[in-house]
Amino acid sequence: MGGVELPNPVAVAPELRAVLAQVTDPRKPRGVRHGLVVVLTTAVCAVAAGARSFVAIAEWVADLPDKVAEHLGTAARCPSESTIRRVVQDVDADRFDAALATFVQQQCTALALPGCRRALAIDGKTVRGSRFIGPDGEQPARHLLAVIDQHTRVVLGQVSVDGKTSEISRFAPLLDTLTALDLTDVVITADALHTQREHVETLAARGAHWVLTVKGNQPRLRRQLAGLPWRQVEPAHRSTETAHGRREIRTIRVVTIAAGIAFPYAAQAVQIVRRTRPVNARTGKTGRWRTETVYAITDLAPHQATPAELAGWVRGHWQIENGLHWVRDVTFAEDLSQVRTGHAPQVMASLRNLVISLHRLAGATNIAAALRHHGRDALRPLQLLKII
Repeated sequence: MGGVELPNPVAVAPELRAVLAQVTDPRKPRGVRHGLVVVLTTAVCAVAAGARSFVAIAEWVADLPDKVAEHLGTAARCPSESTIRRVVQDVDADRFDAALATFVQQQCTALALPGCRRALAIDGKTVRGSRFIGPDGEQPARHLLAVIDQHTRVVLGQVSVDGKTSEISRFAPLLDTLTALDLTDVVITADALHTQREHVETLAARGAHWVLTVKGNQPRLRRQLAGLPWRQVEPAHRSTETAHGRREIRTIRVVTIAAGIAFPYAAQAVQIVRRTRPVNARTGKTGRWRTETVYAITDLAPHQATPAELAGWVRGHWQIENGLHWVRDVTFAEDLSQVRTGHAPQVMASLRNLVISLHRLAGATNIAAALRHHGRDALRPLQLLKII
């Protein structure tokens, strides 16, 4: 399968159609030739086969063999590009996201590693191609806030960030989408933007733990962390890696916070020193070392998390960047997409999130290879969704 591994695949339940049926059809009943579930299921299958646009989805369904079309309900007449476009841009995007989130969370529940805390990463992404100038002036690009499981890299939820608000105000609503998950003892990681007192209060009320980085948006807190006696603290964990044209050495120091740190529930402070330098694998030449120091805080006490675990969660947070945002940008060319009107940018992002999750639940480790594999046989997307 060219880079796609299927160790212990998780069956995707046929209830996906039932989940899609929870979404309200935005069209008037008169003149509807294809039900909402048919159109959305067709779109999921086409995106799972690599379709990036409404035209590509319509072409995929138009080329289906008769047997496959019968299973999808498109044998008599396949939905046109305009039908697909109207449905996707008019459907309630937040309700669509919520329905998909519950479905994926249920599929992902059984994948927690025994004896290990589940870690979830939260981060936002701007759909840059959705920016356009319309009759009412310039419309900013859509911004979406998502959460993924660090271990499986499955997308567990997504909410839109209105242009008049920010990610900060959408943090709690995103947690509200995790209806099928118990957040007790789950570790939440987020970047420095979400190092907010209100956020940790929200997490504490849900029984969740957190590891948050601290940067310039919290200047007082960062000065307090930088002023701790790090030179007197022995390194608690060290890791070395050479990959992607660079060598990286990460040294972790951890101190218990007794008092004086102006942040609620903070129990430990973490200093991460990254030393990196470029390495040319072909010639063996190396460049100069570059050093970066990053601070983080957590509510986990020393007996609740080892330095190695803290280091793993901090680094694992970037799974959402590498395993979701990068895949949508590069594999699906999301930022180049011309889908801009209505709710279409968010719904298309939701379809990509779902497809990425379905492929990973099925055991795929390379999404691009999985898309090519499913694009070569029209039956495979239906098998992925357990339709046949």
